Amino acid sequence: MRGRATANQVCSASKNRTRQAHAADSSPPATHRRRKRALAISFIIFLLAAASTRLDLEPKADARAASARQSEGARATFDGERALAHVRRLVEFGPRPAGSDALKRARGYIKGELKSYGLKVSTDEFRAKTPEGERRMANVSAEIKGTGDDFVVIASHYDTKLYKEFRFVGANDGGSSTGALLEIARVLSYAPRGGVGYRLVFFDGEEATCAEWDECGKEGSPDNTYGSRRYVARLRERGELKNLRALVLLDMMGYEKLELGRDTMSTPWLVDIVWKTAAEMGYGREFASHPENVGGDDHAPFLEAGVPSLDIIQLNSYPFWHRPEDTLDKLSARSLRAVGEVVLASLPRIGARLKEEGLKGETGRR
Repeated sequence: MRGRATANQVCSASKNRTRQAHAADSSPPATHRRRKRALAISFIIFLLAAASTRLDLEPKADARAASARQSEGARATFDGERALAHVRRLVEFGPRPAGSDALKRARGYIKGELKSYGLKVSTDEFRAKTPEGERRMANVSAEIKGTGDDFVVIASHYDTKLYKEFRFVGANDGGSSTGALLEIARVLSYAPRGGVGYRLVFFDGEEATCAEWDECGKEGSPDNTYGSRRYVARLRERGELKNLRALVLLDMMGYEKLELGRDTMSTPWLVDIVWKTAAEMGYGREFASHPENVGGDDHAPFLEAGVPSLDIIQLNSYPFWHRPEDTLDKLSARSLRAVGEVVLASLPRIGARLKEEGLKGETGRR
């Protein structure tokens, strides 16, 4: 500001002196020369003042650019607090069983967040026949294209278990993985385009409508995994199943005492990549070496279709599974961050493995 004020003052003085010079044509030559020198000096001072003003502004512009770069870097980092805030919002909708108004509102929130990241969002609505009658369900997905047609799915179910006996908000079971997946989507939206694309998929109807997982299921028609089975069927119908290279499924991974076992159903090489990455990042305690016997989850339809699949889940050691105490206070931002960071760091390694092994189409189903 000081440089700009000086320039204005000098410019005003220069104009006054110019008018005086034109009005004094009859002045002696020596006086005329002095006035010319004064005008020249005034002009030089004006240029220096203007330059000083520009120099004052340039550091500010550089500071703004540096701040923008820092902000851009922050966007590309998984934020556990952001993920937890998503879970909090989902829990505020209340119990969210398939077909409920609360789940519809949660779906609107998920779609709004994905669109705010600049992602292309699609919704696949369908009707599913359940032991509780026909239910309206909907899968939500967002796509981050690669340079080719192949893609990896990163997924979570966003519905909660139906209970009539008590209020079940599913903070960990359905909420934690959904919040983490939204944050992974935000980070990936800033990632450079790679050879393999990503699809972020939110499955409806993972939970059984009856009390137990297999209680009401029939041969070829289980009472669970409605959304994931629908998704695999749609890929097959569109001829896209051959381009799906792997699935990374998130489920129940936000507990403050996080201890994820190695799911025995999952594809071993996917488990190895993610658990090795976790150990290298200092998350060996959270990604434990013991087996985790899940028995069934949204990765089952993908495995049956021959897609390499991984389920990241803490089931057996989570004491509040399918209980009313599965509430937000059992979760931590650090646990969400641990899983989010490990998954994001593992994705390039998974892509490299797929490229190296030439796992494409039916030849890569193992």
